[in-house]
Amino acid sequence: MISNSQRWRQAAGKSTLPILLVLSLLLGACANTAGPRPPAYDGPGPLPPLAYYQLLGKMSPAELGRERSVLAALPATSNTQLRQAMLAGHPRAAPDLTKAIALLDGILKSSDPAALSLQPLARLLADNYLERQKLDVQLERQGQQLKESQRKSVELQEKIDGLADIERTLPQRTHSLRPAPVGRSK
Repeated sequence: MISNSQRWRQAAGKSTLPILLVLSLLLGACANTAGPRPPAYDGPGPLPPLAYYQLLGKMSPAELGRERSVLAALPATSNTQLRQAMLAGHPRAAPDLTKAIALLDGILKSSDPAALSLQPLARLLADNYLERQKLDVQLERQGQQLKESQRKSVELQEKIDGLADIERTLPQRTHSLRPAPVGRSK
């Protein structure tokens, strides 16, 4: 004969399996619908500069604008200046290389201990931004030279077309025989 407790265990065993399946599915669904992901860095303390630079690359233009506002409201520490320079020099954030270089120059000239630890990265960024400025100037110069060459090409083509028009309006020459040159006597 089966006792009540044994019946209850049998019934509970049969009904708990579907409940456990449903709960595991719900938990799995909740895990997949989590909100915005935190930055890749999850260590103690503030986000390291290189991780911050990588984070900038993942931001939309609107988020970059908000980040610029947030950084402007923070106290002017070396770390904040470095982040502002990274943002000002970032290609996706309407770069202002002159401002970025000026911010980095402030870090490079500082003797503050926090700035000293950031100086190697600041030097690297400053060198990179200076090189980008030079390349931008060269690109602009080459663009101007290309426009000038195209303008001269158009002018030359117009001159050639004008000469061709003049040639068409000239009367046709008849090909007459010229008298043979008089030979020299010895």
